[in-house]
Amino acid sequence: MVHAFKQPASAPETTDLSAREQEVLDFLAKGYLYKEIAEQLNISYGTVHTYIERIFKKLHVRSRAQAVAKYLGA
Repeated sequence: MVHAFKQPASAPETTDLSAREQEVLDFLAKGYLYKEIAEQLNISYGTVHTYIERIFKKLHVRSRAQAVAKYLGA
């Protein structure tokens, strides 16, 4: 049991994200704005915002920079 406490908690995997969430995160990593992502994926700005909220929740982050850093493995 003590051994379990010594191991670092594993970071959430980006594999927990849906295919569309991964696609949105990829655009974020490339520096696209939410509006540009919406245009590229032919979805509304609000839908992009919803995907971003889900990504942040699943990755346990609070910012775009933190999400991209986790995505890139930093």
